[in-house]
Amino acid sequence: MTPEAIAVVIPAHNEEALLARALAAVHTAAHHPALAGLQVMTVVAADACVDDTAKVADRAGASVLHLGAQNPGSARAAAARHALATLGSPTSVMWIASTDADSIVPPDWLAFQLDQARDGWEAVVGTVTVTRWPPVRRLADRHHEHYYASRPARGALWRHPHVHGANLGVAAEAYQQVGGFRALPVGEDHALVSALEQNGHRVLRTADCPVETSSRLRPRAVGGFGDHLAQLAAEDGAIH
Repeated sequence: MTPEAIAVVIPAHNEEALLARALAAVHTAAHHPALAGLQVMTVVAADACVDDTAKVADRAGASVLHLGAQNPGSARAAAARHALATLGSPTSVMWIASTDADSIVPPDWLAFQLDQARDGWEAVVGTVTVTRWPPVRRLADRHHEHYYASRPARGALWRHPHVHGANLGVAAEAYQQVGGFRALPVGEDHALVSALEQNGHRVLRTADCPVETSSRLRPRAVGGFGDHLAQLAAEDGAIH
């Protein structure tokens, strides 16, 4: 498939401090030369925010939804639904790219997903990296031990087991066929990828285009990547 439009969906709960940087990175990715002629829309679902998240998103030129669910699955689904209603038509071909408000996508993020879509993949499931670690003893080492445990020897292809809403792309048709993101407080990204795989869609798991994400130990979403890091830190007695 060759997408004619791309939607970037971002759930955000009280993310005024980090969102501007995330949106600047998305803006750069959206202006990659490989996307010339494509319509790219960024939708931020400001979910139960009591700060200036919505204002930050609006200043950056994103479409802003105001929600009160405080549920990442509902927020991601609402953003995708809005994009489909705005960009979609019975004959259009769309791609939905998902990231997070505390994450920084690389400049070729959307171009990379576009290439995979043109090669026939219906979903791209990427990895995340952390470059700014908190001063917690052995946290980076312990994370790497867990995260890369299944990676084969150097040079071998790694079809990794991870799923991150911060680095995920899916063809709109496949997304709709499996019911989209579910209204889950955590794991809506895992549920979507599982549904795609179970229904025979072509899902590429790749570590070739990682997204930088936050290493904060008190994350907005309960049960996600931040809680994984917090657990690793707590096991060493670094935080309480």
